[in-house]
Amino acid sequence: MFQPVESLPWDLFSPEFQADPYPTYARLREEAPVLPLERGPFRFVFVTRYADVAAVLRDARFSAMKFPDALIQVALQSDDPTTVALAKVISNVMLVKDGADHARLRGLANKAFTPRVVEGLRGRIEAIVGELLDEADRHGGLELMHDFASPLPVAVIAELLGLPPGDRKQIKAWSDAIVPVLDGSIRDANLANVARGAFEFRDYLKDVVAHRRKDPGDDLLSAMIATHERDDALSEDELLATAILLLGAGHETTTNWIGNGVHALLRHPGELARVGRDRGMIKSATEELLRFDSPVQATSRVPKEDVVIGGVAIPAGIELNLFLGSANRDPAQFPEPDRLDVGRAENRHLAFGLGAHFCLGAPLARLEAQIAFERLLERFPKIELAGPEPRYKPGLVLHGLESLRLEVG
Repeated sequence: MFQPVESLPWDLFSPEFQADPYPTYARLREEAPVLPLERGPFRFVFVTRYADVAAVLRDARFSAMKFPDALIQVALQSDDPTTVALAKVISNVMLVKDGADHARLRGLANKAFTPRVVEGLRGRIEAIVGELLDEADRHGGLELMHDFASPLPVAVIAELLGLPPGDRKQIKAWSDAIVPVLDGSIRDANLANVARGAFEFRDYLKDVVAHRRKDPGDDLLSAMIATHERDDALSEDELLATAILLLGAGHETTTNWIGNGVHALLRHPGELARVGRDRGMIKSATEELLRFDSPVQATSRVPKEDVVIGGVAIPAGIELNLFLGSANRDPAQFPEPDRLDVGRAENRHLAFGLGAHFCLGAPLARLEAQIAFERLLERFPKIELAGPEPRYKPGLVLHGLESLRLEVG
């Protein structure tokens, strides 16, 4: 029988939990690995063990469609153009699509992430990283998030789509505004701000698309426009939503990966020294930093039929919160999971998800992160935390630092 509890003994929005959720995850895995909850009209389930999370992500009985169709239809009929814009983004983004629709959208966007395309970006990523580190070198210090981790992925994705370098700061602001659409926290967000960001972002991209139709370039946006006009495989709304997804999801997660990773190395100077001595460990270190403090802590699925997970019966339609961050610290999957080991060989983490919705941009994110960590440590063999311990941004889904000020040398 589905018997939800009404409260938890932990405050999941406290600064302490945001900074270090892993002891709480350990208790949940041990005491209530599949935990039904009820808060007002909402009912949902926390799933925290690796095996259960992985099984749900692989299973086609679980839908990624998190927003009720009736609610979307009401929003689409609104008199407020910002609400309509937000509804169009939500209803057309591939993150909340299933089956054939998801496969079609993913197949079109996947052209941006073939091995040839990703490797072709290596030179530009190296150049952007070098420019950012040159600037830090001139100033003799580095606020990692603002000066490096944040501008890098925005610049790379904007270049992939063929958007002007001068627009990157505004693109970042719009992406930040609509992140709640992409990370599943929209119910807790300032909806007016989210809707305004979606409206302005769509408006900007519509203008870019209009210009690119007249004068196509050698970029992903031009390729998506050509696909749309050739066989209507991609509608105008889907094209815009896909571009917004690539810009939003493509920058926020990589930014947090770099920030969380550097912070973890600072807290484990022995592991920082290992990477410093042997740059051949960059790939394994990058994956371990992703597992150890994952930039995406959770995702969600909705069962299309009644199911049983970990002995708990769950009715169809109840949202499951799958805690990737907890799965990545499960001792049943990872020996000594709370130990940072930059040489960890067996590292089948779930930070990029699994199954049909495995992160589309994983190859590009990996390349960016590997270059970022390697060049940062080459340029600055000595990095130290400057000031007090940094604060993490609030949220259960995306996990990243507000700032990280470093002394470098």
